[in-house]
Amino acid sequence: MYNATLSQPSYRISANTLFAQTMTYVAGTAGLFALGAYLGRNLSGGAGIIAYIVAFVCLIAMRATARRSKEATLALLGAFGLLIGVALAPTLVYYATADPQALWQAGGATALFIAGLGSAGYATRRDLSGVARACFWALLALILFGVVTIFVRIPHSSVIYSIAGLVIFAGFTLVDFQRLRRSQDINSAPLLAASIFLDILNVFLFFLNLFGRRN
Repeated sequence: MYNATLSQPSYRISANTLFAQTMTYVAGTAGLFALGAYLGRNLSGGAGIIAYIVAFVCLIAMRATARRSKEATLALLGAFGLLIGVALAPTLVYYATADPQALWQAGGATALFIAGLGSAGYATRRDLSGVARACFWALLALILFGVVTIFVRIPHSSVIYSIAGLVIFAGFTLVDFQRLRRSQDINSAPLLAASIFLDILNVFLFFLNLFGRRN
């Protein structure tokens, strides 16, 4: 007898399977980021800006391909990781040369930050959709604050910017890891990986700024 349920692929999986696949994609993206940072270590600032723009075009394009082609979405995720590594290579090279201790401190602090808040977000049963909305508007305000500081001198603006950024991405980390627990759609894994990787990357950069200033 023909079984209609076999005519359509099943996309609902266990939370543990989705977690493992998503974090595998995060690790792969991080590896490509490191490769991009290595390849871009001698590139000019202009090339870095171009890489930055193309990287975010890839990120936006992932939204369009997520439901159509998993392979294309993963390719875009990999391209994003590689290109954002190229874009940030000058910053990483600067710190590696001038203050390598700040890199290690930022890396360690980021690992603890993401592990703690990620675990909390994954475990909590409280609806964090309100936190997501608040963090979105707070991020827009932070971007505006950053633009203002370009033209107006504000004492300790860099420290304020970094601490506020860490608070905002603490919220995003909680939300993204809760989404990871609640989702059972295998197609969501690349997009969840992109969100979590962006959380990690931004937290790392905020910590790098703080530790670099302190050192």
